[in-house]
Amino acid sequence: MKPIYLDHNASTPLDEEVIQAMTPYLKESFGNPSSSHYYGKQSKVAIEKARGQVAGLINCNSDEIIFTGGGSESNNLAIRGIAESFGKGHIITSSIEHPAVLEVCKYLEGKNFTVSYLPVDKYGIIDPKSVEMAITDDTILITVMLANNEVGTLEPIKEIGEIARREKIIFHTDAAQAVGKIDVDVNTLSVDLLSIAGHKMNAPKGVGALYIKNGIKLQPIIFGAEHERGLRPGTENVLEIVGLGAAAEIFKRNKDQIISKQWDLSNSFLNEIKTSLPNVKLNGHKEKRLPNTLNLFFPGIDSNSLLSAIPEIAASAGAACHSTSITPSHVLKAMGFDTEQALGSIRFSLGRTTTDREIKIAVKKIIKTVKSLTSVSHIRESISEHTNIKLTQYTHGLGCACKIRPQNLEKILKKIALPNSDSQHLSFDSSDDAAVYKVNDKIAIVSTVDFFTPIVDDPYDFGRIAAANSLSDIYAMGAKPSFALNIAAFPEKRLPIEVLENILKGAQSIAKEAGIPILGGHTIEDNEPKFGLAVTGIIDPAKILKNNSLRESDVLILTKPLGLGILTTALKQEMLDERTRNNIISIMTELNAKSAQIISRYPVSACTDVTGFGLLGHLSEMVKSNMLDAEISYSQIPVIPETERMISLGIVPGGTKSNMEFVESNVMWNDSIQKYKKIILCDSQTSGGLLFSINEKFSEELLAELHKNDIEQAGIIGKIIQGEGKIKVGI
Repeated sequence: MKPIYLDHNASTPLDEEVIQAMTPYLKESFGNPSSSHYYGKQSKVAIEKARGQVAGLINCNSDEIIFTGGGSESNNLAIRGIAESFGKGHIITSSIEHPAVLEVCKYLEGKNFTVSYLPVDKYGIIDPKSVEMAITDDTILITVMLANNEVGTLEPIKEIGEIARREKIIFHTDAAQAVGKIDVDVNTLSVDLLSIAGHKMNAPKGVGALYIKNGIKLQPIIFGAEHERGLRPGTENVLEIVGLGAAAEIFKRNKDQIISKQWDLSNSFLNEIKTSLPNVKLNGHKEKRLPNTLNLFFPGIDSNSLLSAIPEIAASAGAACHSTSITPSHVLKAMGFDTEQALGSIRFSLGRTTTDREIKIAVKKIIKTVKSLTSVSHIRESISEHTNIKLTQYTHGLGCACKIRPQNLEKILKKIALPNSDSQHLSFDSSDDAAVYKVNDKIAIVSTVDFFTPIVDDPYDFGRIAAANSLSDIYAMGAKPSFALNIAAFPEKRLPIEVLENILKGAQSIAKEAGIPILGGHTIEDNEPKFGLAVTGIIDPAKILKNNSLRESDVLILTKPLGLGILTTALKQEMLDERTRNNIISIMTELNAKSAQIISRYPVSACTDVTGFGLLGHLSEMVKSNMLDAEISYSQIPVIPETERMISLGIVPGGTKSNMEFVESNVMWNDSIQKYKKIILCDSQTSGGLLFSINEKFSEELLAELHKNDIEQAGIIGKIIQGEGKIKVGI
């Protein structure tokens, strides 16, 4: 059974009548509308018919409609077209606009323009008086959306339009979410420019329209031939323009019925949810909103976790453009929501194809799932059933990618001063992997702790991976682990206790392989499962491996391939085949013990393990603390198969993106390095390999021994040179 689709604000399915209207233009009606022969005229007639259909929907003249490639292009043409007509000036917008408006405004701020981003109230509504007060002698444009895409709030466009008209200021509204969902009349709204997006109203993706009131002058932002009144050059997309026209006609013909049905369904949805879950809150205005949109806050529950727990429902934890991000929505933040409220909110947007039966099924599943996340009575599954539990559905993020952003952590640690101690061997300022406490001249204690959310679905495998990752810090310091303690956070109201038992058993198997006991630990009840180890080891103080002791002319060696963050994210989204899944689990459960034992016999200068901050993040810490540069070559770096393909499908973890920002000022990229390679080098790893430096004359012998002991992907990836703490990445 396919999931119930409740994400129509992200995109809508094609109406069957739209498909029928488009079909001839996939076959015989293929002419260029600029051609004067029969075939061209057929296409030209089709475009003009569609232009009239769109104009009829919003009550304007046909010659006031320009076809574009979508809502974002319409917004760009409207805002930049006006700005470039004036050359300079002041623009007024709101703080909750779609990025297709906000990013254009930010771009213009870098030119000769100033922009006022006006606040909204707790419902997401802008006060028309604030617009009036923001107007200056330099104001050339007001741009405020008609309906918000996240909470569905309708803005007072008519009132703002009257102000703009009185002050003789051009007024644009982004109506991408409104047209096709509510009645929109450009004359009633008093707007000069209005943006439309096809795929928001059951037309195809890749087509849109811009209403330009007669008399309004725009500069084109794309240059070419004189198509679309010279404002949108390029041969028209006849097929999709026909689809947009058909969709406009369908809505106009059936709008009263469509709007009424949307209100009935959304009110039924909300009332049933509120009856069983009275703590759930509606974000936005109860009446002044799109009839199809419900943005709901579920107190005490992370929205990504909730959606993962009900894969039978397709909804969004924020705007569609940010649905994979755990960053709080800028719309909800502007409405005064704190982080908990923002991350606990889900947008359900209904459509013309949504049925009463689907709403009843969806509501039932939501209620059952929410209760299962908060009540013991709803989660007691039998031992035979719990083997099918997918742990990654119970967490907002994966493994080491859940770490605090490195740039934020760096700021905090700089402000914390540790007391000096003769026994203290390392501190925060070294960025090393573990703490070292010197007992005497022959013995030092090495201590570390690491834990994270599930990175795979199987509890036993999760325990193994978490344990191997925790032990890695000990090995990276050159120490021998002695014992460990469990650290577990577990949602006993959401999951059967047998799941925790299997996590602990997985960790025990890795501890046994490492030759150490797990002597106890600490557990707490938490909304998300989390697990790791606190590990204690010993070392001769003279043999400690640090990450701040690089030497010029050393070569850099990496022992495991990259790509774990990307591939585990793909695994959560069920996009990996069994072979790749088994491969990454094998890599993450492989202890770095053997590598550490081998390199202990060589004069290694510096060492770290590659985990949450990615290869470049950890290497950046090394070079900055030594004020030396590193030169690495991408072609020499081992990468797990399927990693590049997953990136091409848009699989990039949030932690990886944070790492890219963190190292941006410290890395010099060769011009030939494509973006996907940069992503891989910054990818958050869990239980990754060791990264160490050694004099080149020992490197071949060391590598041969690593390969002989089945550490087959270990290899030289670069070298250390004179410099000032930078990384140079070549091909």
